[in-house]
Amino acid sequence: MKHEVIDTVPVLWAEAPGPLEAVLVFGCGARDETLRTLGVTHLIEHLAMSTLPRLHHDHNASVDLSLTQFTCTGRPEQVAAFLERVCTALGALPLERIDQEAGVLAAEGGRVADPQTGELLSRRYGIQGVGLAAYRGPGADRIPPEAVRETAARYFHAGNAVLVLTGPPPAGLRLPLPAGERPVRGAAQPVLNTGPSWGEDCVPGPGLALHGDLDDQALALATQVLAQRLRETVRHRHGLSYDVGSASVYTGPGAGERTISLDAREGQEQKVAELLWEEALRLARDGVTEQELADEVESLREVWQDPRSTVYELGEAAAELLFDGTYRAPEARLAEAAATTPEQVRQAFAAALDTALVVVPEDVELDVRRPDGSPLPQSACTATADGLPAEGRVFRAPLLDRLRYGAARRARLVVTDTGLYAREPDGTVHHVPYTEVVGVEMRGPGRIVFGRSTCVIPLLPDLWADLGPAVRAVDDAVPAELRYAASALRPAD
Repeated sequence: MKHEVIDTVPVLWAEAPGPLEAVLVFGCGARDETLRTLGVTHLIEHLAMSTLPRLHHDHNASVDLSLTQFTCTGRPEQVAAFLERVCTALGALPLERIDQEAGVLAAEGGRVADPQTGELLSRRYGIQGVGLAAYRGPGADRIPPEAVRETAARYFHAGNAVLVLTGPPPAGLRLPLPAGERPVRGAAQPVLNTGPSWGEDCVPGPGLALHGDLDDQALALATQVLAQRLRETVRHRHGLSYDVGSASVYTGPGAGERTISLDAREGQEQKVAELLWEEALRLARDGVTEQELADEVESLREVWQDPRSTVYELGEAAAELLFDGTYRAPEARLAEAAATTPEQVRQAFAAALDTALVVVPEDVELDVRRPDGSPLPQSACTATADGLPAEGRVFRAPLLDRLRYGAARRARLVVTDTGLYAREPDGTVHHVPYTEVVGVEMRGPGRIVFGRSTCVIPLLPDLWADLGPAVRAVDDAVPAELRYAASALRPAD
């Protein structure tokens, strides 16, 4: 791997067969946004790409939780022209195209993570950072132009970019990005839910998240063995699932999540979830075999020896450079994996299982045990209170609902000077202080209030009678920049 600098941008390149491939990588993604600006990075990517003329070679762009990437493949002169045009566009975004590109984004409907991983991240971290993966935000048509300008200025500059190439830089290559300083990221994102627990959500199948060090080779091998066992058991033996996916999510130095997600045949979601947990318990208890480890090491070797992995390795090195990490060559990683013992794998996985979060589709009840025999608890909202406050304005359900339904008679909304309290029919009291509000969606005369801890309190006329004073209290207490009208590009939930 060779290192150069062009127009102050680090350039990493290595020879690979085939046409020249380039990836311009920026150290920013959805985790750098807020609920109020969610989608702004993707909008910036679309705005920049919209300036390109019709091109007759492969090119694309993408945004995930941590990175934004502009890619192209072609002759050296085509690659050079593409990169220069993208860099120029990022320094002068066509903000007049926001409405059009917002519509394109609504049609695209993309996500930065699969549904299970998104929900698990939200449960672990709340509605912030990587936890934003579960949310849609206000919609691209509600992102203010100033948020686009501020995000572009903060992240899309030469100080936060790395270019990777599968060959030497084309002659005369220019990267005319604005100057800037790389953002200071600091420590790993704080964890709100340490686990272990399980919960229901709107997902197509069960998922598992384990918190740990992404550089822990033993844990990485353990999760790959678990995924393979699930393919053999849930798919091949029982015929209950088609896809078993795995992912790793970086949350800061020495920290991250390893996730496994499964789909499920209709009506078999609970069985798939139970098999997922049974296999996890078996791995933590009995460990892995020498043959399973050898198979995973051989799989790694095959991937790393494939010439097509060159651009992936360059991308890994670019990410480490952007986030002040240390890149380790494939040979070193392979040697470490080969030296890892079955007992090390078992111990790493058993320790990580203490952090386990499991998500299952709605209406699935999971009755399983932890390794010590105690029940795996169902997750509870972290924004609960012991009861309703003694002071504050009380709101009840509409009269007709109270006459018809006992649940409506038990529900209460209390608005105080410091926040909102909502009592569910089962007696659970949710509390969102105004200081914890990350967004307020305005739906006509109503509001949807989002708390950082994932607690959402709807202030809607069909739920609460005579709601006007509650809405006014929220509007007075929450900064105007956190309020937004519901998107016109999608139906209300």
